[in-house]
Amino acid sequence: MKTFDGNLLFLDRSDINTDEIIPARYLTEIEKSALKPHLLEDLCLDGFVQHRDIRDKTAIVTRSNFGCGSSREHAPWALEANQIHMVIAESYARIFRQNMFNCGMLAVELPKEAIETIFNCFAGTPATAATDIAASTITIRNGDGSERFSFSLSDFDRALLNAGGWVNYADSRY
Repeated sequence: MKTFDGNLLFLDRSDINTDEIIPARYLTEIEKSALKPHLLEDLCLDGFVQHRDIRDKTAIVTRSNFGCGSSREHAPWALEANQIHMVIAESYARIFRQNMFNCGMLAVELPKEAIETIFNCFAGTPATAATDIAASTITIRNGDGSERFSFSLSDFDRALLNAGGWVNYADSRY
């Protein structure tokens, strides 16, 4: 199972689409590692500098409808190639969310109020996340304090996480 703890990247915008996560011009790549340098390179967000801001981050906090657009698996693959195994958002495009779990990655959905709290208390600081999958909780910390949030996972999504993704899940059962 992948780790879901670590440093947070704050992307303060809704509707970040799959073309912004990984531009379509890279969809011919057949190795996930080839996607690594191109993660979020077309994202337009005030103050965001791709290589500086992504470095050493293992999770993203964002707003609603993350991963909208096409249904390509390349978007979660580009995150995975950069060791980003978790996204925390108010909501996701349905297919993107399932592609995350199919890759053994965690898509945490929190209410709008919780996302607001995270941005208000932790954005702009070196913040980290600690995730307890068994308890379905995530704790966000910085030098000033911490907040714990509960989230829900279906039994199937939890099984995909524990297996490391759909391929491992299927291999162990079929």
